[in-house]
Amino acid sequence: MMRVLIVDDNAAMRRTIRSVIQDLAGEIAECSSGLAGLDQYRIFKPDWVLMDIKMSDIDGLTATREIKRDFADARVVIVTSYDDVSLREAAAEAGACAYVLKDNLKQLADVLRSSSAAA
Repeated sequence: MMRVLIVDDNAAMRRTIRSVIQDLAGEIAECSSGLAGLDQYRIFKPDWVLMDIKMSDIDGLTATREIKRDFADARVVIVTSYDDVSLREAAAEAGACAYVLKDNLKQLADVLRSSSAAA
């Protein structure tokens, strides 16, 4: 089973994401900030990071860039409320492999499911 790290500053959203993916993930870790996400990635070594964009310390794009710099094979999915072309492009440039809107979390499960089927 896969290991997933959820990085979002909203506890209710972390719970919602967890409920959507819990059948796909063997272990789920959570943190509430980009900086904590960087530290948790190093400790937990997840198969997937589900990263919010807007957070108080460092944003999800910066955190994604840092994770990808140190762990080239890291798989990060941006999970956000912002349906914005420039943010999608910035996420891809930062190294995110998918961009999922919070109002369509079924797509998030599909992304994780398709990767596990391919593995």
